[in-house]
Amino acid sequence: MADVTTNATNAPARPGRFKEFWRYFRENKGAVIGLYVFVTFVVLAALAGLIAPHDPLVQNRAATLMPPFWQDGGSWSYPLGTDPLGRDMLSRLLNGARYSFFVGVMVVLIASTGGILIGLISGFAPKWLDTIIMRIMDIILSFPSLLLALVLVAILGPSLLNAMIAISIAYQPHYVRLTRAAVMSERSKDYVISARVVGAKLPRLMFITVLPNCLAPIIVQAALSFSNAILDVAALGFLGMGAQPPTPEWGTMLAEAREFILRAWWVVTFPGLAILITVLAINLMGDGLRDALDPKLKRS
Repeated sequence: MADVTTNATNAPARPGRFKEFWRYFRENKGAVIGLYVFVTFVVLAALAGLIAPHDPLVQNRAATLMPPFWQDGGSWSYPLGTDPLGRDMLSRLLNGARYSFFVGVMVVLIASTGGILIGLISGFAPKWLDTIIMRIMDIILSFPSLLLALVLVAILGPSLLNAMIAISIAYQPHYVRLTRAAVMSERSKDYVISARVVGAKLPRLMFITVLPNCLAPIIVQAALSFSNAILDVAALGFLGMGAQPPTPEWGTMLAEAREFILRAWWVVTFPGLAILITVLAINLMGDGLRDALDPKLKRS
């Protein structure tokens, strides 16, 4: 008996879930780089009020279209130059990151919460209700997400809040279909049947028994939705249907500067690079999440 106890004590402990996740995640070097870049941008956005050299809304008419500091005529007072109204580009980029990340987080929260709930209902609903829900989702998916968001913003009115609502509605069917597919796959498994046999009620089956086992693909979808939301809100801002001037949102900055692209390259290049690097970093993270969370992709 003592030998058995000793062997059990000396047995190697199974690594925690987070350690296992990180081991698979860090095998994807691009995902790790994307994570570091994303965290850097988040920190810069959080500290924008402290590290931004100027107020992003204050105009200096004596310093309009000033180039970055490394070009002739540039100044360290405005490291990345100024826009057509003399506002500091660096300060506007840092504060614009706040709007982009806020929109991404809110879109993912709204779209995923509603989509997961509807997907769970559809997965456990009778055949006729499931059919109705999925046909509605198919109708919404038949429209390109940006076009649908543009139409909704045109109805609701151009603003950052309405842009978030419109993009959330456009993304919701993806979560509905993904959640429903995962639920349909899990419903026939032994642990769900056992829960039914012991008398588990439907809400417990949906939210406690089945949902936790459906989260892996939903988390990956959330990462991709985050990057797409940043792109779509920038596109709406560029078209004048998202954040309105003088809000320092990256898409709105591009819209305000497009007529100066030939004589002041920095006013369009820096907001475009901010969007590009942020979206690329999030997409790389999404690939790493997929590799780490999908059991079929894990290497033994």
